[in-house]
This record gives sequence, structure tokens and C-alpha cells, in this order.
Amino acid sequence: MNPWLLTYDGFDPTQEGLREALTTLGNGYFAARGAVPESHADGMHYPGTYVAGCYDRLVSQVAGHSTENEDLVNAPNWLPLTFRADGGDWFAPGSAEILAQRHTLDMRQGVLTRLLRVRDSRGRITRVEQHRLVSMDDPHLAALTMTVVAEGWKGLLEVRSALDGRVTNAGVARYHGLADRHLVPIRGQAAHGVIELLTRTVTSRVEIALAARTTLADGLCRTGVEEGWVSDERTVEVKAGEGVTVEKVVALYTSRDRAIAESAAAARTAVVRAGGFPSLLKRHARAWERLWQQAHVTAEDVEVQQILNLYLFHLLQTASPHLAELDAGLPARGLHGEAYRGHVFWDELFAFPFLAPRFPDITQALLRYRWRRLPEARWAARAVGHTGAMFPWQSGSDGREETPRLHFNPRSGRWLPDRSHLQRHVGLAVACNVWQHYLATRDTAFLAGFGGELLLEVARFFASLAACEQGRYVIRGVMGPDEYHDGYPGRAEPGLDNNSYTNIMTAWLMRRVLDMIDLVGGEGISGQEIDLFTGMSRRMRVDFHDGVISQFEGYAALEELDWAAYREKYTDIRRLDRILEAEGDTPNRYKVSKQADVLMLVHLLGEEGVGEILTGLGYKWTAEMATRTVDYYLARTCHGSTLSAVVHAGVLARLRPGVSHPLLVEALNNDVKDLQGGTTAEGIHLGAMAGVVCLFEAQARP
Repeated sequence: MNPWLLTYDGFDPTQEGLREALTTLGNGYFAARGAVPESHADGMHYPGTYVAGCYDRLVSQVAGHSTENEDLVNAPNWLPLTFRADGGDWFAPGSAEILAQRHTLDMRQGVLTRLLRVRDSRGRITRVEQHRLVSMDDPHLAALTMTVVAEGWKGLLEVRSALDGRVTNAGVARYHGLADRHLVPIRGQAAHGVIELLTRTVTSRVEIALAARTTLADGLCRTGVEEGWVSDERTVEVKAGEGVTVEKVVALYTSRDRAIAESAAAARTAVVRAGGFPSLLKRHARAWERLWQQAHVTAEDVEVQQILNLYLFHLLQTASPHLAELDAGLPARGLHGEAYRGHVFWDELFAFPFLAPRFPDITQALLRYRWRRLPEARWAARAVGHTGAMFPWQSGSDGREETPRLHFNPRSGRWLPDRSHLQRHVGLAVACNVWQHYLATRDTAFLAGFGGELLLEVARFFASLAACEQGRYVIRGVMGPDEYHDGYPGRAEPGLDNNSYTNIMTAWLMRRVLDMIDLVGGEGISGQEIDLFTGMSRRMRVDFHDGVISQFEGYAALEELDWAAYREKYTDIRRLDRILEAEGDTPNRYKVSKQADVLMLVHLLGEEGVGEILTGLGYKWTAEMATRTVDYYLARTCHGSTLSAVVHAGVLARLRPGVSHPLLVEALNNDVKDLQGGTTAEGIHLGAMAGVVCLFEAQARP
């Protein structure tokens, strides 16, 4: 096994979506799923191209209500490239017998290769070799080359290259029936060997322009233009056994880009000036070589090394150095699919420990994405009667809360209220990322500037959110990282009181703000605020029961779940919330967790860090309590998120390394083997990938 190559042999319709996601190529500016170039969205294949930060908002009718969703737009498909032999059918999925097929992703160079041998309806056999790249050297360029060899036949070979703007956002089954047509065709044209397509998003009115130059030696050219589609067809005589190579170079620009006069003109100019595939590949491979020199993490086992390389590859394709020039966050599912609508959650929290020491320009850019949206976060806080900045659980273009008010349970077929916007701890993640960047760079100018502003405004929000009751600061009406609990049984008002993760991290935050003031001064911060921050750093409320930290106030009163009965009945209970809702029940009644909540504290702060905060708050904390807390929640967690195994494996590796292996294996295989059952096909889990890399990097440290 070569740890730098991910290879898939044959054709498996049940695995195409997964393979397409895992063979996505990107450069931080845009990415394209690894769909075969002759395919279209047909339930098996799903070509998707996504531009960082390019969103559009549409209104749908759901369960009798109008609901507005903002999506990362599926941009026009630049891949279409196919052929036909001597007047036969165009090669497309199902049009010919596939005799052999192999896809190979070269992660070291960022190239996807496909070897194919097919027999058409007239019995002619054709051999095809394709190579694809999305340039890490020039973020606006991509290229595809195809060599066609006629086996035992001769005649006319026709090749069709196209740009397709008729695509929709249809990559997630549970979103079907919602508004999905984000592109309006503006113009298609063909001239001087270049085809061009210009589209515009419906409401955000972002122009997306593509231009393609297709080259086939001695080929006769014919072009076609339809609404949302433009094609370039080449015809050439072939002899048996001879190879014919066609090359397609594509440029993609949007009206959001800098230093351009107009997107279509920029794409046209770029594709005309771009070199051929060999020169593009040379520069692209050199750019990847520089990245790997900074980012490689090693493992002794070759299979583990291959997975680590794959996860790093996808992290770097989403958070590449090109991201430093953009106004874009880190989508939870990368630029690899449409799950979560391409929104930004808290997943960069898992990527910053790896990125900040190596690529501080990238982490600074991700923090600037948050900083530019401070006005919206401040407004959101004021709208609910608070001060400071309240960051949204789901963020997109302008930083407003993008969490839908309804979500669909495919098991019950019902639309249900979505209260996950109550996860105020996303602001604590932003603060953690600020501090992580500072620790990696020791840049006091960053703390004195926009980084410190982020930290302070988040602290002001949590200070405003808290109330002092009986000498302790309490926070009510929130959700923790667990996500299964969004309220109390029998209480109409949503939210939980005194979620321990939120409260302890708030105490941590207040300590960091006070550290910042010591480092760079407290200009603009009143003495009253400093007193409040100091008080909260020492007097946040934390509940305990049975010698463990309670996940939230009242947790001890919840019922125990009959785990054995549910495992026997359903086998896979990762999405226990959906199972219970379909039964007319709710996780709010039980001591169950989707993923780490209390144990996220150990993941972020370590056992010693948690102990330092708790003892600073006046609570008793011992090593025995730490072990007991870990065992308690591990027994009550169903790992319904890819982040769950990552966090628990890391926590166990610190406290009980002898028993961490099964969870480490699960974390390692979550995406590459799609352990969550079909979710990776909709987009990789970027936070989990980054978290896995950090786990193995920590293991490798002396």
C-alpha cells in the first residue's frame, strides 16, 4: 500500500457518493467533487463545485410555514468531458459496459487519475485515461486531460467539452422539496477556441463566470450554446491502437474577487494565458510540496498513514493559504458537499491546534471572518437584551443566525422545531480560537487589535448572559455541545440551565480576558467590567451529582435509558434522538448524549486545566473524580457525531490510554469508511478530520 494513494477499483453505485466526496479536489478558493466528468446528478453521481463564501438565500414552504435558507451555492459544473466512437452514443453513465475502472487520488500532488476500459453498444472497446487537478498554484484554474485509445476499431472520434449552469443544490436527500435553484443563466458564448458561461445567484447576485479552453490536435471544432449550457465539440480521425489526447483548462472567477474589472473578462483572460496541463501540473505539484513540508504528520502503520494523509489533504484543500486572501469561514463539511448548507459552525475549534502553529495566516483569516461579522453579532446580542457579541450557531455570508427553525427527521417523516441556535458556546469557541492563535504566534499586536476585540466582546456577552444568584453566577436557557438536550421534560420554555461546559468555559474566558488586559492594557474597559470579569472567573456555578460533574442543572433527575434494549431493537443507535422522536419520545427525558459535552472540557483544557478552573471556583476536584466523570459519560453517549469518537479517544488517551484504542479506530475510520451511514457522501466532516490528525500528532510527541 502506498500511503499517498487512495485507490478505488471498479464501479459500485452504492459507494459513488462517498468516493466522490473523498476524491474532491480543491485549493481553498473552490473545490470540485470527484464525480466522473461525463456524469450529472442522477441519484448515484453528484458533480458539485463550491466556491468559498459564495452563498445564496431562498424561501421554501415547509410544513405550512415559509422558511428561509442560505446555501453554499453549487456553482456551474466545469467538468463535462465525454466522447463517442464513430457516430455511436455519447459515453455517459449506463450507456456502455464498463470492463475495468480505477480511480486513484494522489494526495502528494493533488491529482485524480482515472483508468477506464469500456465496450459500447456496437461492441467497440475504448481505453481512456484521465487526469484532473484544481490548481493549488493559481486558485482560479483547474484542468482535465483525457487520452482515448481505440482498441480494434478506427473511424471518427468525437469529444464534447462543456460548461453546465443548469445545476441545482440537490446533493442532500432530506433537503429535497426545498427551493434549490440558485443560479440564473446570464450568458453563454464561444469564440476563438474558448467557451464561456456567466451565471448569477438569485438573491445574493454574485456573478460566477467560467471559461474553458479545450485542445485536441487536428480536431475539427463545433460549438453550441443553450441557456445555461455551452459546449465545444471536436472531431478527429483515429486508428486502432492510437491514442488521442484532449486537454481542458478552466478558469473560474466571481464578482466577489479582488483586482478584476469584471468576472467573465477575468475568466476569459486567465484561461487564454494559462499554460497547458503539464506546466499547470508542475506548478501545482510544487505548491503541494511546500504545503506537505509544513503539514506532514507521520504514523508507523501504513494504513493509518494513508488516512492521516487523506484527512490532512482535505483540511488543506479547504483551509489552504489561498483562504488567507478571502472573506470565508471554515465550513463544517468542507467544500465537499451540501450538508449543513455549507454553514460555518464551531468546527474550526478542532482545526486551530494544528493550523495555528503552521499556518498562522490562515487562522488569522478565519478569525477575521468572525471579526468582520462582529456588527451582526452585537446586533444579535442587543436583540435579545444583552451586550457584547452573540455569534450564531450556524453562520454563512453575513453572520446572521442561519440555523433553521425546523429540521426533518427522516425516520418519522416529521418536521420538528430546531433549537440548536441556543448553543451560545459557539462564542466560547471563537474565544478559544483567538487564544490558540495568540499562543501559537505570541502576537501581542493581534491581542491589542482585532483579536482582543473578539475576546472582549464575547466576554461581555457572557457577562451579560449571566446572573448572580446566591453568590454564584448562573447562565440559563442555553444548549450544550451534547445537542440531544434542548430543554427540560414538561417545561415549555426551551433551553437548559447551568450547562457545565458553558459555565466552566465562561470562567476560563474571563481568566483569558484578564490575562489579555495584563498583556496589552485595558483601554476602553471599565473598572466595573474588570470587577465583573474577575468575579465570574471565581464564582461560576457548576453542579455535581454522584461524584461527577452534572452536564447541567437537573441532570441527576433524568431517567436512565435501557441501552441494551435499544441496541437490540435498532442495532445502530447513533442517532438516538431520531429513534426516540419516531417513538413519540424525546432525549430530554434521559441521561443520554449524542457526543461529548462535559468531556469537551477535558479535551480542550486537559484534566489539570479543568481542575485549575474548578478549584479556582471553590469546588473540590480530584483525579478520582476526573476518571469517574469520564467513565460516567462515556457509558451514556451514543456517538451520533463524528466529533464524538475524536473527543473521547483524546480524553481516554490522556486519562486511561489502555482503553482508548477502539474509539481511536472509530475516529480514524469515521469518514474514510463512512461509519455514520451515508453522511460523508454529503460532505466530509472537517472538524473530525482535523481532530484525528491532532490526536496522532499528540501521540507522536516525545
